[in-house]
Amino acid sequence: MTGPQVTPTAVPAAIPGSRLEGAPRAARRFDVAIVGAGPVGTALALLLARRAPQLRIALVDGRGPLAGYDDPRTLALSHGSREILARAGAWPHQGAGLDCTPIRHIHVSQARRFGSTEIDHLDHQVPALGYVVRYGSLMRALDAAMSCLPSRVAHAPPGEIGNIDARRESLEADDSAGLHHFRPYRAIALRQDAGEVTLTLGTSIDDHAQTLHATLAVNAEGGLFEGQTARARSRDYGQTALVGFVTCERPRAGWAWERFTPDGPLALLPQEHGYALVWCCSHDEAKRRRELGDVAFLAELHAAFGDRMGRFTAITGRAGFPLGLNATSHVVDGRVAAIGNAAQTLHPVAGQGLNLGLRDAFDLAETLVRDARHGVPGPAALTAFARRRRADRGLTIRITDLLPRVFGIDATPVALLRGMALAGLDLVPPLKTAFARQMMFGQRG
Repeated sequence: MTGPQVTPTAVPAAIPGSRLEGAPRAARRFDVAIVGAGPVGTALALLLARRAPQLRIALVDGRGPLAGYDDPRTLALSHGSREILARAGAWPHQGAGLDCTPIRHIHVSQARRFGSTEIDHLDHQVPALGYVVRYGSLMRALDAAMSCLPSRVAHAPPGEIGNIDARRESLEADDSAGLHHFRPYRAIALRQDAGEVTLTLGTSIDDHAQTLHATLAVNAEGGLFEGQTARARSRDYGQTALVGFVTCERPRAGWAWERFTPDGPLALLPQEHGYALVWCCSHDEAKRRRELGDVAFLAELHAAFGDRMGRFTAITGRAGFPLGLNATSHVVDGRVAAIGNAAQTLHPVAGQGLNLGLRDAFDLAETLVRDARHGVPGPAALTAFARRRRADRGLTIRITDLLPRVFGIDATPVALLRGMALAGLDLVPPLKTAFARQMMFGQRG
């Protein structure tokens, strides 16, 4: 994200009649500015604010209050991601935590071919291999954790009447340590030089509402594959992820299913009283299936999945998302780092996209916190972060790129080799353990 050289602008004007009217203009300066307040950006902000409260952190959030809480999209969080969210304060170690459904067993197979494997949580001494949550529930938990921070300042544009007190605090303690939450603002330009990063923020009514200066900046504003600019490593799979919520006759509590079909991977994730469906297939097939009546759609799903849970009885919320790989070759450029979907967008096979992004956030926080013990972290900390992420990021990208392409080849010799590989996981326990731990925790660099 680049833009022209910008100059500091004033903080939002005071509301007429308040004691802020006529307050002096002040520059906004921070140690770290995070652009994007989805799960990955917010988790990073929380980790930094909790572990390095002396840092001045800006979180640029385009959402309005409560925005996204009703978002029904399904996310699969690994056990490792649960631990990261717990450290961020968004998943209490005691109590119910997030509204979620645990995954305790995973069954992987290929349709109409031999070869399958099962992964059980007891074999890995974890309460669950992963958890299925709704996007809205996760954002609600992250926002609740932010509201509990002892040093959080809310910044809202002029006219946001409910935030008068927050703006008063921000003007009187402009350089205070802690988390400064700019909402709803969007970053419309970013420029760096040898000494700092300059960000221009805008709102829906003002395209130059704020200017922030930061020692370091983090881009956590990734978006979906279909709306992204092509990066160094890009691949269009020619597939759509057809998603929805299904119920069946004989659900198996705690079981998740990944079935590789000639069309593409088909995943069923336990959720509440049914299953979240992710069915990857060609764009034309996805369009045709979205337009089918419920009975015909469920019959096709049964034919592709098999009879392990009986007939599928209902489908709701059908939607489709184009799939592709889009990854940067370098996650750091000078004083700016990219994490989550801003660094890499992946195929949903094995559900690694968000989990990899949360590991990005955790490793970046660890690196910055370590350097913050000796002062304000600088570009050297980002170089160390990039080095730390290289192994995990590279391996996860390769796995999620290779699996859908290899399992998409329907030739018999290739199918036999795949079946042998799946069966081999059960015959070589250390290999199966290594695969399961990669999916749960990634590689430690």
